[in-house]
Amino acid sequence: MTKTGDRDPIPQIPLSRERVLRAAIHLADEGGIDALSMRKLAQELGVKAMSLYNHVADKNDILAGIVDIVIGEIDVPDLSIDWKTALRRRANSAHEVLLRHPWAAIEIMSGINVGPASLRYIDATLGCLLEAGFSHEIADRAWNAIDSHIYGFTLQELKFPFDPEDYSEAAATGLPLIPADRYPYMNQLTIQVMDGSYDGIADFEFGLELILNGLDRFQEKV
Repeated sequence: MTKTGDRDPIPQIPLSRERVLRAAIHLADEGGIDALSMRKLAQELGVKAMSLYNHVADKNDILAGIVDIVIGEIDVPDLSIDWKTALRRRANSAHEVLLRHPWAAIEIMSGINVGPASLRYIDATLGCLLEAGFSHEIADRAWNAIDSHIYGFTLQELKFPFDPEDYSEAAATGLPLIPADRYPYMNQLTIQVMDGSYDGIADFEFGLELILNGLDRFQEKV
């Protein structure tokens, strides 16, 4: 019998690869990829560092694992719908996921991603373009062009020094550095942002539509 005042012990959640990787994602989301170490990960999980090696080989294995999980959060193209609609959904989903995980874009771009989610994501993207009538060469180039837009735009959004609500004030502060007699076109644009006639906010959809519509001329008849 349990004595008065005694409490049943809180059951411990068994350590697993999935649990380790989810904890690693949390650390990276909170403090960036530099905040991720075996020691900090063990502290996050409330275990000894050596016990992690029963589930992951090393930090590189962790990085590969968390990248694949993040890629798995992105919508893959639906081959049953119009290719532009499918790739537009994919791009917007990727942009949202990468904003949720600010460390991920650099890790995805700088590694060779061969996890199951990554391979499914790439294969579905190529399949969407190939089934729409693009050649293998154009499908590969198109996929890379779209992803370059996604990663570049996302990184710029994450690193830009001003929040959108501060653009007008920043334009007013910077206007004296852009005299009209030397930089007439930048001066005109800055004034428009300053007076609110143009918000100056970069538009993810604008660049995406340029790419998707520009692909039309490369599409073969199917």
